[in-house]
Amino acid sequence: MTGDHLPPTDAELSVDVETGTGALRLDLTRRLAAEALGTAFLIIAVVGSGIMASRLSPSDVGIQLLENAAATAGALVGLILMFGAVSGAHFNPIVTLTDRLLGTITNRDTALYVAAQVVGGCAGTVVANLMFELPAVEWSTKDRSSAALWLSEVVATVGLLLVIQGCVRTGRSAAVPFAVGAWIGGAYWFTSSTSFANPAVTIARTLSDTFAGIAPSSAPMYIVMQLIGAGIAFGLIRLFYPHPHPHSLLPDQETPR
Repeated sequence: MTGDHLPPTDAELSVDVETGTGALRLDLTRRLAAEALGTAFLIIAVVGSGIMASRLSPSDVGIQLLENAAATAGALVGLILMFGAVSGAHFNPIVTLTDRLLGTITNRDTALYVAAQVVGGCAGTVVANLMFELPAVEWSTKDRSSAALWLSEVVATVGLLLVIQGCVRTGRSAAVPFAVGAWIGGAYWFTSSTSFANPAVTIARTLSDTFAGIAPSSAPMYIVMQLIGAGIAFGLIRLFYPHPHPHSLLPDQETPR
């Protein structure tokens, strides 16, 4: 954690929550397991709470959204606290790719983190479906395709990345779990897309034909918009949090613990 030091060094960023690979500096296998399991739990929260909400409040979509948003926000807080020191608690390819662009994670770790997140997310959807006695995999038929939805994904992604980097790069790493949970919970309501802002989550949600699902045909443009949002956020992070990057500051991330 960066404490009161402003700004944090690159070495600190490379092991901090959401900007690096975890303060425990564990070996890659342990970190990948944490990313996969954390993303799975996140999807279980998203899909599972959506199914429960549609059953508890079948005639009130507003209440369904409130229940889904609250469960997702709460799960995010818990998961980032759980795995922040283990793997950095990214659970999101956009977070990982942005960290790579900012130089706080290696190419190898980036590729493997993204793979673990996607696999974990898909496994989480299967578990959520089975918990509610639905088919393990059921392709979603919920079309989510419009310019308004695509713009919403850009907005949600930019905001998420600025929340993360803004907290960590100003010495407030301890606030990240709560800030991320608050942003996503709020963005459920102020974006028309309900704030996916995560390619792994988007892919995983194609596997459930329920409240939280998204049709496979709608997913690619969501992911494109999320990547565009990441590009915009990268520029804004450089603008608002300028920080020199000395040479060779990544710590040895392969020391087993």
